Amino acid sequence: QVQLVESGGGLVQPGGSLRLSCAASGFPFWSYAMSWYRQAPGKERELVATITSTGGRTNYADSLKGRFTISRDNAKNTVYLQMNSLKAEDTAVYYCRAQSTLVEYWGQGTQVTVSS
Repeated sequence: QVQLVESGGGLVQPGGSLRLSCAASGFPFWSYAMSWYRQAPGKERELVATITSTGGRTNYADSLKGRFTISRDNAKNTVYLQMNSLKAEDTAVYYCRAQSTLVEYWGQGTQVTVSS
């Protein structure tokens, strides 16, 4: 069955870095665009970044450009989110999403907490 499993979250101090991973299985990962979203307590889920199926194009939320980088390895069926210079306001549950023209899949999320 389809699975998207996020990992790499945790507690980090302000200014620190984390790399999230999302391992996919059960569908042709190489043909799906992939995205990272996040949802902070009491807030709506928001788009963080998107990468095309080939990895040739990426898009980021304006507020995150320069600090976050999305990438993918189609040989490993994995998408990554490198997060640098983390701030308290980056605290959220981070989700990966796979999307095609017909269907989308979501992972269960991984918690990122930025605190001293």
